[in-house]
Amino acid sequence: MSTASHQPATKPVTAPSTPGRTAEGEQIEAVADTLVLAYGLHPADITRIPEGTATDNYAVVDQAGQRHFAKVYRTREHLDLERASVELSEYCADGGVATARATRTREHELIAAQGPLPISLWSYVPHTETAEGGLRGARWAAVGTAMGRLHSRLGTHPAAAPTLEPGAAVCDVAASRDRFERLIHAYQQKPRLGEFETWALQAARERQAILGDVERTLISLPQLTVQILQGDMAGPNLLFKNDEVAAIVDFRPPAPGYLAWEIARLGCDPKSVLDNSAENWLTGYTDLTLAYRDANPKASSDDLLFSLRVGCAAMLCSAFPLSVPVERPHIVDAALEAYGQVRHEAALMLLDRLPVMEEALRETLR
Repeated sequence: MSTASHQPATKPVTAPSTPGRTAEGEQIEAVADTLVLAYGLHPADITRIPEGTATDNYAVVDQAGQRHFAKVYRTREHLDLERASVELSEYCADGGVATARATRTREHELIAAQGPLPISLWSYVPHTETAEGGLRGARWAAVGTAMGRLHSRLGTHPAAAPTLEPGAAVCDVAASRDRFERLIHAYQQKPRLGEFETWALQAARERQAILGDVERTLISLPQLTVQILQGDMAGPNLLFKNDEVAAIVDFRPPAPGYLAWEIARLGCDPKSVLDNSAENWLTGYTDLTLAYRDANPKASSDDLLFSLRVGCAAMLCSAFPLSVPVERPHIVDAALEAYGQVRHEAALMLLDRLPVMEEALRETLR
């Protein structure tokens, strides 16, 4: 969904009919044609906005002045999975969860797959900002309430009933050890390393050295809840309007995962961790868990108590984004480099203070 808090400068709907017409102009024209054919919507303006992982995104204003959000899928190969993602979002919206609504085509389809471009069209959520680095004050409890309602609804999804699984299995430490070893070797084979690559190599070595500590933190975990999740509960996919959650967006296809990890993935947002003192951040995280428990009273207390341990271990076992300069160098930019450094520092801080933080959380959740 769009996270813009204002209307960006608009582009003309129809691409210029000149030999120098750009690829972007051609796509805007194809978007306009699809909106007319599939939705009966006549756009007055179509504006390119930051793309998603697998989509090109556009803000659309129709002739009545109503705003929409269009996701253009770059390939038709995985449209069944994309449709399942939209269906999961709709399932949550039907249960009262704050999500954006998909607009159905004239044939009542969630994705327009027959036109010039495969597109899904959504209600536009205006004047919002993402949760990335923005958890503070009343927002902590608002996030807890939103996630509690989300997980309560997803716990009833027909794809899989909630089960209890060994918490230690949340991370495959042996696989992570092998992955870091391969990554370190790949960096060592490069003839020269840039500044971020030099840092990433050192960080990978640090991670590999502490995986034994990570493994020990996981061994004593009890059984934890595994259920259908949103699938990408990260800061950019939760939108705030002031201090209220306006929408949870960008669902993945329904798949089971550890509930504690999804709680921690948002609650342990690296920038939110480091922008506050450890004490203030823990106070906020506690507010989140208490609000979550009120909104999802069936949740196990262990899922909440051990979410910090699960989140810390998952971050330390993950090679992202340390691996990006090796695997996808074309997407490396200043923002990704900064995120990698903040994520690494936050994960190390959590590991260092985990016993004290868990005890404080335990006292609050009693």
